[in-house]
Amino acid sequence: MKQNFTKVARKVRSARAGIVIWCGVTLILAAPFAQSAAPAPDAPKSAGSAAGKHPQPEVVDIELLTWPEIYKAIHEQGKTTAIIFDGGTEQRGPQGVTGAHNFIARATADAIARKLGNALVAPVIPYSVNKANPELPGTIGISGPVFAEINEEVAEQLIANGFRNVVLIGDHGGGQKEIKEVAARLDAKYASQGIRVVYSDGPYTQANEEFFAWLDKNGYPPSTHAGIPDTSEMLYLEGNQNWIRKELLPTALGDPPRKPGEHPDPNAKRVNNGISGDARRSSYELGKRFIDLKVNDGVAQIQALLKAPAGAAGAQ
Repeated sequence: MKQNFTKVARKVRSARAGIVIWCGVTLILAAPFAQSAAPAPDAPKSAGSAAGKHPQPEVVDIELLTWPEIYKAIHEQGKTTAIIFDGGTEQRGPQGVTGAHNFIARATADAIARKLGNALVAPVIPYSVNKANPELPGTIGISGPVFAEINEEVAEQLIANGFRNVVLIGDHGGGQKEIKEVAARLDAKYASQGIRVVYSDGPYTQANEEFFAWLDKNGYPPSTHAGIPDTSEMLYLEGNQNWIRKELLPTALGDPPRKPGEHPDPNAKRVNNGISGDARRSSYELGKRFIDLKVNDGVAQIQALLKAPAGAAGAQ
């Protein structure tokens, strides 16, 4: 028995990830998270992945830092800006996983913080203003007032931790109005202390408008929810996580996207698969283009907002 156990132990030590079966017992060996996680946009690879040629990217996530590291970042390294990037959990068509907004928010926030150079990122808030649908399960929404209250309390907690600037951003359409109002309210409340709270819609409204216009100009089919923009972002960010079921892309065609205020035709036959438009031409390259827009628009807008007079930023 001791000899057999030694053989199994040797197998376990040598296996990087996978399943080992011995004497009817299944051992599931999980690879470390960092090995499979998608990098932030344009982040360098880890030092070990390229024979030490590239340094590891700077850690900007509060949840990955210890309290002494956070204290040093704020008080010695000038990282006095905190980013709250709201995500969301919802269905993303048959081809996309429901955590897409959260993964996109995390990667975009990290890239924005690194470009700003003076920011850290709060844990992504994984719920947005939305409603579940039993026909297309996976969406977990919360009401507008609850969403606003969560963002307001988190922002004030970040201020209590010592941050002088707090930036509110959302990756989902539901909730934009709420975080804009929260930012305006808190910016006015803390203005006398020299503390800023701003709402940035650059990574959402501005980047969406620019990317949708580019797609239209270059002959791509119209799409909104779970369409080309959403699906392409995930293809770019997923790494080996399989966030997009690529075998389903050839059939990723949904109902035609409706114009604002337009009601669905009750006589039209509906696909009702969670896709608005056509996602079949989604690609890694399009995803990179979109994420780069989000990051660049966010950085430029945040820098401008924090230069504006206190009390005015929330009205942007």
